[in-house]
Amino acid sequence: MERVDRTPPPADPVPAPDAADAHAAAPLLNCLLREVAEPLPEPAGTPPGGAASRTRRTYRLPGGRLLRVRGTRRPAEPEVYADGRWHRLGHGELVKLTAEVLRRHTGLSNHELPAEMLDSRAALAALLAARARTEPPADPYLRSEQSLVSGHPHHPAPKARGGGPVAGWLPYAPEAHARFPLTLLAVREDQVAEDGDTSALDALGAAPPGYRLLPAHPWQLDLTGADLAPAFADGRLLRLGSTGPTAWPTAAVRTLYAPAADVFVKFSLDVRITNDVRRLWRHDLLRTRRTDEAVARALAAAPGDAAWLSDRGWRTARFAFEELAVLVRDGLRGHTLPGTTPLLAAGLVEGFEGSPLPDAADPAAWWAAYVRAVVPPALTAFADHGVVLEAHLQNTLVAVDAAGTPAQALFRDAEGVKLLPEVSRAAGWERLVYCLVVNHLMEVAGALAEHHPGLDPWPAVRHELAAHGLPEAAALLTAPALPAKTNLLLRWTGADGAAARYRPLPNPLAGP
Repeated sequence: MERVDRTPPPADPVPAPDAADAHAAAPLLNCLLREVAEPLPEPAGTPPGGAASRTRRTYRLPGGRLLRVRGTRRPAEPEVYADGRWHRLGHGELVKLTAEVLRRHTGLSNHELPAEMLDSRAALAALLAARARTEPPADPYLRSEQSLVSGHPHHPAPKARGGGPVAGWLPYAPEAHARFPLTLLAVREDQVAEDGDTSALDALGAAPPGYRLLPAHPWQLDLTGADLAPAFADGRLLRLGSTGPTAWPTAAVRTLYAPAADVFVKFSLDVRITNDVRRLWRHDLLRTRRTDEAVARALAAAPGDAAWLSDRGWRTARFAFEELAVLVRDGLRGHTLPGTTPLLAAGLVEGFEGSPLPDAADPAAWWAAYVRAVVPPALTAFADHGVVLEAHLQNTLVAVDAAGTPAQALFRDAEGVKLLPEVSRAAGWERLVYCLVVNHLMEVAGALAEHHPGLDPWPAVRHELAAHGLPEAAALLTAPALPAKTNLLLRWTGADGAAARYRPLPNPLAGP
């Protein structure tokens, strides 16, 4: 086992990492440190948590190598100890180290994931350059959706775009403030498959007699165009041009918001983004109506003003069922409280111009209002209706009033919802705790505390959990650990993207 002097010489002098390196390294380090590393005791005299960003924490990796980083929530400046010195790692060197550690830890090799990590860093460089020359949207909601430069804080390659050329995907990237019209196709009526209310699609244009309108994401057509050539040739599919009003890609990349029509449309993309290839899979589409109706009933009965953005219907072509599928989701104006502005929870964590976090006059009251809006509806849906909301950062909007105070939660995405007893109660509760507490509340609380040092976010969360009366919620207040999803190990071992695996994370709720 390698030993290290606790006061070693400084790291090798190297140029400061560029912005793309820093953005790409932070989530990869979060994964590496959470999933496989062992934190070493901090030396005496280490400043308390408020100064954590100015100190370094040392970790032992599988095999005995030592890694230290600066900061906690978004670790930076990784250094590895070798030959009696600390050596700074750029992102490429960090990827190599991660691959070596995971081969030793799992006994498996993986050539795909390191390439995705490098693709994520290259994508970040392109996104940062594009953001520097484009104006963000004026609407604060759209700014929050398009603010996720770093992206998922615990994924090894959150910005990978399938390894394709930048010119192929950058025009459609929300992080680059993209907006564009939808491509309009028409599918012959005898080739249409659909379910639910799809009338919003027909309002986007006009199809010729004998055909139904089928909007498409232009990037998806670029990816699958050759496969569709026979359908265009024999008349099953027609090109009609494009919509006049523009649509804005949201944080999910493949889901777009059309403000003029106040509707969201979600498409298939044959590209892996984080853990999954982002297709609208047939089995998910076929269960959408039942899942959507279950969530709508659950949230209608929930306390407060929580709302569900319904996945109200879908349409596709029978001969390209998944490739051309489009799902229609409720817009915002019929659901948000008067005088409020919806904001993406993930955007609050990442930060954007106009975010209420930095300027909260009373951060404890702001946080109590946030927790009161988000937690009770999710608990009620689970306890009374057997609905497991995927209430993570990207599927939750929080509407704030004119003072920036949270007033309402809006949840979305039936695809990620689980229903009891399709999953066991224990598995459903574990998933809810991960999505709501670990992925969501811990991240927003951490971002808020960075702006307002000294804030203790956990009493407010304990209060809402204890007030509900749900036995699992009461048990959570004394549990030693929370479930943390292992995205790095999932991807390294080639597990199905939907097959969550968790490792214990110290539970900040189990306090006094």
